[in-house]
Amino acid sequence: MARRIVVIQGHPDPDPRRLCRALADAYAEGARAAGHSVTRVDIAALDVPLLRTQHAFEHEPAPESLRPAQKAIVEAEHVVLVFPLWLGTMPALVKAFLEQVMRPGVAFAYQEKGNPKLLLAGRSARLVVTMGMPAFVYRFWYFAHGLKGLERNILRFVGIKPVRETLFGMVGAASEAKRRSWLEKMRTLGTKGA
Repeated sequence: MARRIVVIQGHPDPDPRRLCRALADAYAEGARAAGHSVTRVDIAALDVPLLRTQHAFEHEPAPESLRPAQKAIVEAEHVVLVFPLWLGTMPALVKAFLEQVMRPGVAFAYQEKGNPKLLLAGRSARLVVTMGMPAFVYRFWYFAHGLKGLERNILRFVGIKPVRETLFGMVGAASEAKRRSWLEKMRTLGTKGA
């Protein structure tokens, strides 16, 4: 069954040779080939200002430059976010982007009593993360704390679940054959819309 998918490329470096870009491209290619509707968002190409006040977060709309990305997330059934691990978590530009697009009234709604209403419920997500260390070290020694924070405190907070992970470790030392296998894995995931 065809799905509406948004693929968010979160590497802050616009260099087309970045592995994150190739992984996002492979996923999108697989998804389109299988008949899924795919919208692409490249955070490095966007003007992403920092939010500085609670008032701005709660009472002002996202900047005009980010509204198409925000709309793509709202309309998607599945969100794919690809980024490199920097200092144990997502790059600051990815966090700034999420703060801008996941605003009250769009991603969640405050209620007089109880927890906020989850406005993005019914969507699933896949986090695709590249890193210099072995992926198992990040998972089991560092407990993937940055990734778990993103899943629990941002994505599940707005209702996005399930959230699945695909981690690629030791990317700097990976052979061309290994990289090709990673790209094929992403194409397969895209085909499945998973």
